[in-house]
Amino acid sequence: MFTGHFAVGFAAKKAAPKTALPALLAAALFLDILWPPLVLIGIEHVRIAPGFTAVSPLDLYDYPYSHSLVGALVWSAAFGLVYFIMRRYSRGAWVLGLTVFSHWVLDFISHSPDMPLAPGIEGKYGLGLWNSVAGTAAVEMSLFLVGVALYFSATTALDRKGKFGLWAMAGLLFVLQLVSYSGSPPPSVSAMAWVGILMTVIFVIWAWWVDKHRESR
Repeated sequence: MFTGHFAVGFAAKKAAPKTALPALLAAALFLDILWPPLVLIGIEHVRIAPGFTAVSPLDLYDYPYSHSLVGALVWSAAFGLVYFIMRRYSRGAWVLGLTVFSHWVLDFISHSPDMPLAPGIEGKYGLGLWNSVAGTAAVEMSLFLVGVALYFSATTALDRKGKFGLWAMAGLLFVLQLVSYSGSPPPSVSAMAWVGILMTVIFVIWAWWVDKHRESR
């Protein structure tokens, strides 16, 4: 999933109107925020295997700390707790925790069976939506359109920056998702990890800027 995770972050604004969009998107992407650094320092591992699935060339054979079921539950609780300590907004903390966990749920639906239950536990799981480009596109694009629509319905633009900045962000994410279905495999694991980190930073900062120019209804 790519835009599917963003969709949950956008949609979560409806449930937690006082929580800033960058926090919601960071929660939705959190497992993938953890994953590239863990790959770069050699704690988790991935292979580039073109054709591994119809959608993704990544053989995600070892990522028990960022993407296992138990790991996702721990990170979800930790994210929500830290937010509550900082903001004292219990509704936002619960929504953020659930948003973090949504990442595991969407990955379980899309990945081939590569998701472990916990570090050191045998058995990997996944429903394999990525084996169908058409199925993945239909699910992911639908989720994204619904998520952005919910964010629009939960907020209103304060100025032209808030209006067109959001349209531009949503449009670029949509285009990147379409391009990914026919793009070339990454040249290396390290390049893929650094690009992932860079894109996350860019979109979270962009979300912060957009959210400053919009307010909850």
